[in-house]
Amino acid sequence: MPVSYKFKAQLEIIGINPYVSVPHGILMEIFKQSGKEKGHIPIEGFVNGKPYKQTLVKYNGAWRLYVNTSMLAKSPKRIGETIEITIAFDPSDRTIKPSQELVNALNENADAKKAFERLSPSRQNEIIRYISFLKTEESIEKNVKRVINFLNGNVGFVGREKP
Repeated sequence: MPVSYKFKAQLEIIGINPYVSVPHGILMEIFKQSGKEKGHIPIEGFVNGKPYKQTLVKYNGAWRLYVNTSMLAKSPKRIGETIEITIAFDPSDRTIKPSQELVNALNENADAKKAFERLSPSRQNEIIRYISFLKTEESIEKNVKRVINFLNGNVGFVGREKP
């Protein structure tokens, strides 16, 4: 079980994204727990007593814990506020499996499947996540069709013109 670390930090903002900087000593311990110092590091903990799961990321040379509104209500309006953070490496598997509808559609369209396999893992995950968070069968069906059309180069999808 990973060890949790507690600290207080002032909420800052970069662009439109509120974040806190993780103290260097705690960051080094998170690196030890995760076994890496690069890429995204899954973490969990509490913000002002409320549980969260998030990813620690390095951006512009600095590691940041981005604080979204599900972690801290109205976080963009709370810049400058000091918040209490508990943080620990989260070793749980966060893999999201593609929906059966997407798997079936890719298996039925060889060109789309090849295009999907050529995408970077992060782009594949972006599509898988998008479809997996849809709630109704109707929206899943409609968006799986859009994904196939996107992969075949016919339409844009998730803010991208081409696969």
